[in-house]
Amino acid sequence: MSHTLAKRSFWWLTLLMAAALLAASLPVLAHAATPAPQVFDKGKWAPATYQAVNALIEKNGSKNPAYNAAKKPYVVFDWDNTSIMHDTEEALFVYQINHLAYKLTPEEFGKVIRTNVPEGPFSDAYKNVDGKPVTLDAIASDLVADYTYLYQNYEGLKGSKTLEEVKATEQFADFRAKLYFLYEAINDTHSNTIGYPWVLYLFTNMTIDEVHQLAEVSNDASLGMAIEKVTWTSPKALAGKAGVVKASHTTGLRLTSEVANLMNTLRANGIDVYVVSASLEDVVRVFATLPKYGYNLPSENIIGMRLKTENGLITNVYQPDYPITVGHGKTEVIESVLVKKYGYGPIFIAGDSNGDFEMMTELDSVQLALVVNRVKGGKIGQQAAKAAEQLGKASPTVVLQGRDENTGMWIPSESTIRLGEKEPQLISK
Repeated sequence: MSHTLAKRSFWWLTLLMAAALLAASLPVLAHAATPAPQVFDKGKWAPATYQAVNALIEKNGSKNPAYNAAKKPYVVFDWDNTSIMHDTEEALFVYQINHLAYKLTPEEFGKVIRTNVPEGPFSDAYKNVDGKPVTLDAIASDLVADYTYLYQNYEGLKGSKTLEEVKATEQFADFRAKLYFLYEAINDTHSNTIGYPWVLYLFTNMTIDEVHQLAEVSNDASLGMAIEKVTWTSPKALAGKAGVVKASHTTGLRLTSEVANLMNTLRANGIDVYVVSASLEDVVRVFATLPKYGYNLPSENIIGMRLKTENGLITNVYQPDYPITVGHGKTEVIESVLVKKYGYGPIFIAGDSNGDFEMMTELDSVQLALVVNRVKGGKIGQQAAKAAEQLGKASPTVVLQGRDENTGMWIPSESTIRLGEKEPQLISK
């Protein structure tokens, strides 16, 4: 064979091999370029609840021939204890306490913790350990004294001591127990229309970006915590005006993959998804929109509490002429924002608490309400009982979803296993 012929043969062989390799790779490339269709995963859904939600998607989604893209349906989810396990705002409140994450002088702190809180004693459920009434003035005075010490000593404020050093002090122990006690006393004595905005005022003097960063760090820390009940008791040495008090909270947040999957499935089927929350809108936005958490919602689809800002800084003033997004306020904001935008109401509401009852029941457009079962009484207990009565019916209007509060995960049942218990329970006794 001549040198030229050998050279040609070599190149032809090379081209044939390259073509074969390209042909073999084409199906793989085509497959990789086609995303897998979004599927509503059964996960740990209660079977009947899954069927009801799936039927809602089939009836209203883009695969139905009657679907009208010009009149897109939409749904509304509560966030805390519905879309996640536990409360992102309360977790951030605890994180702020434990890290002294404030931008307040002692004088400003004293004003903030009194904002819109009626004077006088709290309800009988919020007495000190000696059984004596606790007043706003007494506990606020003690807290200002504690905060002044911490402010002057912590290096993250105006002092030189490390966080670990100031957390070892009795002033810090008094501060954290009395501040959490105050939060719960306000909510239970004066209602959450006062208490829910109150906790947000502790962001005063922060920028929105600073709140976003703080919320993300808090989320990540709480996702790694055990789920357990923690009790804080203020020290006797600093009984002060309020006396010794105790306050308890449950640690740990958990993602709910079933809700994330449902949200993504709804959107893939041409159904818009919104969150209406009683937490600060900017705090929930971090959880609901960052890809690492899996919910993948558009930023503008998060609706929640709003505070007034001045010169780019948050103030301890609720946004004027805007509903407090709890109870009937959730209905109001759906009507003023979403119904105004679409011209009609949502087809589906998901919630877990008394604060979600009104938006489940006051909007005629709602075809199905989902109650994430916390075995609660009150108005949401009425919804849960209604769902229990409809178990086994072909077209329920209210459905229940259970979870295991010890693990933070859903279970394939309408019943819930409460924290510290082993047996599931369907409705409150």
